[in-house]
Order: sequence, then structure tokens, then C-alpha cells
Amino acid sequence: MSLTDCIRWSAAGLMLALFALGPAQAVIPETVHFNSDDGKTKLVAYLYKPDAPGPHPAIVALHGRSGLYSTRGSSYTADNLAPRNKMWGEFWAARGYLVLFIDTFGPRGYPTGFAAGTIKHRPGEINEITVRPLDAYAGLKYLRARADIMRDQVFLQGWSNGGSATLSAMAAGAPGLPSGGGFRAAITVYPACTQVSAHYGGGYKTYAPVILLIGTRDEEVKPANCLTLARTAKANGSNLEIVLYEGATHSYDTPISSRQGVTANVAASEDTKRRAEAFVRLYRE
Repeated sequence: MSLTDCIRWSAAGLMLALFALGPAQAVIPETVHFNSDDGKTKLVAYLYKPDAPGPHPAIVALHGRSGLYSTRGSSYTADNLAPRNKMWGEFWAARGYLVLFIDTFGPRGYPTGFAAGTIKHRPGEINEITVRPLDAYAGLKYLRARADIMRDQVFLQGWSNGGSATLSAMAAGAPGLPSGGGFRAAITVYPACTQVSAHYGGGYKTYAPVILLIGTRDEEVKPANCLTLARTAKANGSNLEIVLYEGATHSYDTPISSRQGVTANVAASEDTKRRAEAFVRLYRE
């Protein structure tokens, strides 16, 4: 058999093997339901689970202003979550964490959220300062009731508007904060800090460690306002760390070409994953 024939047969064998394996199976999270602490809203949420048996540490995740779902699909279901949400759900599950993404907009009639630059006109029913923290704490209670969860190892992570909700939820005296204690620590990624400062004023203080990550070229929110909020929190005794990524934009970790085509976004995204994992590991000890 000639060398050309060997190469041809090898290539054919590889193609048959790939065909036999089939396409990579998409990870579809489990759909769950529980009541918000607002006393009137039944929430839908999606669970990403590790392959190993529990109990697991866990993360409650809060989506951004455009909602939990991809605009490319036509459904508001587990198989149509937006790329960033899917990426982070799989990221944490692969590292042994159970992740609970809560849809705080859809059950209130706003599955696609609201447009950039319209924060002053966004519906009061989905207020990130006073309403969404109630959903976060409902998620915490749901997880603590599960046998596969480490009850004292539940963290909070939010992006953009969900990042603002995270900052509000982590405030001392936050809406819905359980008497038995809240989240172990929290990660907030490119939040709008203006609304947080306006609500809590100079008294803003977190009850547990928080890390805030944001790009210097964020076109939707103001990094300078987050610096001011961080200084206020630290002056009040908070354990709040802020990281600024030079040249990174809003949604820098979203795995789509328009975001990952920016070199600074790629670097910020990778560093955020590294820091997030190290941060959570630190406060698990």
C-alpha cells in the first residue's frame, strides 16, 4: 500500500470514529422552581451540577440586564441560556460547584430585561437594589434545603445589573438577609455602582467578603463610581477588593466574537476566572 493510500485510509478511519462519537452533547441544566422572598413571585431557576457526588459548595448566579436567555433562540427555557451564563455554569460545575442561575426577570413578565442606557426607566418590579436581592436569598434558602449542598458554603455571583443586585444583597441589612446568616462571600462583575451608592449612601458596608471586577473602558457603567463605592465600603470596615482591567469593556467575559475580539477583554476574562476560583477557594477554608 502506498503512502498516499495509508494517509487516505487513516483519514477515513478518523472520520468514521468522529461520526461514531457524534456531536458533543450540550449541557442542559436542570429546571427548578421556588418562591421569591417577595411573597408573591414563583421563580424559575437552572441548576448546573458537578458529576461527582455531593455534598457540594454552591453558587447563586444573577444574570445581567438583558435577562438569562439567548436572543438567538425563541424560548425561555434551560436549553436557550445566553452564552455567558452557560459558560459560567459549566465553568463552576467542572470545578465541583453546584450553580443556581435564577431568572428574576421572566416570572415578572420581562424575560428579555431592558435596553442599555434605560436604567432610570426600567420596571420597578425588577429593581436590582430592592427586589433582586430577595430572589438571591430565596435561592440561598432553596440550596440550603438540599441534601447535596454544603449549607455554609454558598456564594453569590452577579454580572452587570445582577452585579448591582449582588452588591445590594451583600450590604449589611440587605433586603431579605436571613437572620441565620447570608452568603459566604460574593463576586460582582462590571456592576453599575451608581444605583448602589444612591440607595445606601455613605453608609454602604458589606457583611462578608466581596470582590468587584470591572474594565476601565466599560461603555455601560462607570468604573470611577465603583472605585468610590469600594473606598466607602472599605472605610466602613468592609472586606471589599476591586480589580480594574485596563482597556476592557462591558461584558468582557461573554464568549462571543464581538467581545473576545478585543485583546483586553480576553485577558480580563481569563484573569476573572482565575481570580474568581481563587477567591471562592480562599473563603471555603
